[in-house]
Amino acid sequence: MKRLLLCLALVSPLSAAERPEVVTPRQTSGDTAVQPRWEETLVVTVGPKEADIVGGDQRAIQAAVDHVARLGGGTVRIKAGTYHLRNAVYLQSGVHLLGEGSLTVLIKEPSATTPLKLDSDWYDQEITLQDASGFRVGDGVCLRAKDAKTGRQTVIKRTLVARSGGRFKLDKALRENLWQMNDSTCATLLPLLSGENVNDVRIENLVLDGNRAHNAELDGNYAGCIFLQDCNRMHISGVTARNYHGDGISWQICHDVVVVNCLSENNSGLGLHPGSGSQRPIIRGNILRGNDIGLFFCWGVKYGLAENNQVEGNRIGISIGHRDTDNLVTGNTIQGSKLSGLLFRPERGPDFAGHRNRIEQNRFIDNAPEGGAVIDIQGGTESITISDNEFAETRGGRPRVLVKEGPETKHIVITGSRKK
Repeated sequence: MKRLLLCLALVSPLSAAERPEVVTPRQTSGDTAVQPRWEETLVVTVGPKEADIVGGDQRAIQAAVDHVARLGGGTVRIKAGTYHLRNAVYLQSGVHLLGEGSLTVLIKEPSATTPLKLDSDWYDQEITLQDASGFRVGDGVCLRAKDAKTGRQTVIKRTLVARSGGRFKLDKALRENLWQMNDSTCATLLPLLSGENVNDVRIENLVLDGNRAHNAELDGNYAGCIFLQDCNRMHISGVTARNYHGDGISWQICHDVVVVNCLSENNSGLGLHPGSGSQRPIIRGNILRGNDIGLFFCWGVKYGLAENNQVEGNRIGISIGHRDTDNLVTGNTIQGSKLSGLLFRPERGPDFAGHRNRIEQNRFIDNAPEGGAVIDIQGGTESITISDNEFAETRGGRPRVLVKEGPETKHIVITGSRKK
């Protein structure tokens, strides 16, 4: 027993109070948690002229990102100009993108779509297109199919890296079957900025335009003006994400993402999409306007904060559902939602619903159609606190229900609300 206690003592971590504070850190190999604050760090500029890397498309920006990443991180400054993207800019850990606000515009080139001319199996690293006229080496593409028997959807994102006529080599193997019998297609669809398995990135002061009128749809589980997958500590500020035929900004299984002072508008999908499993998002001071849904909490989004956002003119203002628990929605203005200002989705029963969320000190103005519900709580949703909110209606017609509680909901607490 004495030996066991000794072993436990050796492996138990010190508490914060017992560990000395790091006052004068040195740069130590492998230590990314505590580093010195350097007066100057690596900066590489990109621009149409008079820049370290001169160019007007994703290749120039990507070259700068990869160069800075190879040297351990720093900043890519994207100078004023319009950059036409045929592929995503792939983010790298520790490399920050900084633009010049409305003067720096990244726009998606029009998409092309064609069926596959030949079958490709899961182990192949090539495809053959029926009509290759709209495709170039270097293009980002989305390959899609739907199983004729099961209805299962296949979605694969790749880059075209070599060609012979309509036959293209891909940057990576397919790992899925693409057969003509399943209506397999290839389209030049992609996120404008894409981050997968990267950490500690800042994206600031850029305009990202999805060119919605000239592009096919690709939903936010795969793309958006910004698309992040399995990332940590991503900070997005002062970014305009507009006109994407899908989502404005989407992040999936990403933790500690901060989105502040951004504009997400006129996207056919979701304005902001904290996606499945994302923990502790902070969404503050944004304008979410003219999207299908302004702010969509996907599956299992927990311990998030949505504060002081302007959510206006969307079909649904804010949507909360599948195991989205313990979030705080406060100080927002939700206005002009065509269906509901705030929807708690019904899901698959109480075990799947979004419980223990707090809706505090928000302003709801002119939401829902005549006879509809401003806040609609559906399914087996439980333990929701709705406190000190203000409701205003200026349109007339049949009254709207301020808070509609479904028959299976429980422990919905409504206090201090005001109607103007």
